[in-house]
Order: sequence, then structure tokens, then C-alpha cells
Amino acid sequence: MKLIIEGTLPSLNEMINASKSNKYKYVQMKDRAIRMVAWSAVKQLGKIKIAKADYTITWYCPNKRRDKDNVIAGQKFIFDGLQEAGIISNDGWSQIGKITHDFGVDKDNPRIEVLIA
Repeated sequence: MKLIIEGTLPSLNEMINASKSNKYKYVQMKDRAIRMVAWSAVKQLGKIKIAKADYTITWYCPNKRRDKDNVIAGQKFIFDGLQEAGIISNDGWSQIGKITHDFGVDKDNPRIEVLIA
């Protein structure tokens, strides 16, 4: 099954900068990202429950300005959002198998595609 998250998630640099400037700003950023993922998951996947799965995450960025290692930090919000949506019970070793990342550029439609297998 596939989950598509429209837009982008905060990068590692954005998370670090927000946490240094104001803890509340980081909490807002995190909560907003998790809610966006959870909303997308419920809308697209419904009320399915996944015990354990492998994940292939394809990051379609609007450009190549962000380093790939900064981009993939957003996976934290993906798994927390799936947990908030009730699709996974936890995001630990028992629920998350392999995680694979791929990258592309789509300036007109930045998004994150999560293939769950």
C-alpha cells in the first residue's frame, strides 16, 4: 500500500534551528508535521492496522538545496504520524522492518511517497 504526503516535512537543520531558538517553536513544528502525516494516513489508508512492515520512502523535493541526510530526518514525523493515526501501535524495532530511502526532484509537486510492504 502507498501513502502520499503532500509537500515537505521539516529538515534536520530546521528542527535544530527551531529547538535552539525557542522550544515552543520546535514543539509546534513537530506537532504540525505529525498531524499532517496522521491526517493523510487516515484519509488514504483508513483504519487499517499494520503489525510489522518494511518501508520505502521516496522524497520528491522541490529542488536540491537540502542535503539528503537533512531530508530523511522527516521520517521521525512519518512514523509518529502513523502511530497517532492508529495505523501502527508503536514505531519500535518490533513494528518497523527495513527502511529504504530514494530521492527525486519535482518542483511542481513536492511530496513524500511511503510504500508499506
